[in-house]
Amino acid sequence: MINGLLWLLLCQLVGEVVVRTTGLPLPGPVLGMVILFALLQLRRPPREANVFRTSDALLKHLQLLFIPAGVGVITLLGVIGDHPLPLVGALLISWVAGLVTVGWLVTLLLGKAATR
Repeated sequence: MINGLLWLLLCQLVGEVVVRTTGLPLPGPVLGMVILFALLQLRRPPREANVFRTSDALLKHLQLLFIPAGVGVITLLGVIGDHPLPLVGALLISWVAGLVTVGWLVTLLLGKAATR
């Protein structure tokens, strides 16, 4: 379990270091997840590997990871109340963009599956 946690944190650290040294406009943990994905694709560890057990344990407690975001929203409630229209607009635009993207991907992937 510790070995799997070490892999997850190491990939996040590498992503953070790369972002800070190169100035990429990307969050370090996101790049770390891309690096972790690439490593898992290259190594193809068995399903019982430590990194999968650690990931499953973290996913079981995923709801706890939303507490800091909720606290941040409550803390900045005054700022949110001062700018409701831009926030609602951004939420609607991102929701529509996500919906259109997922719909397009499903259509694309189901079309490829039907031609097989």
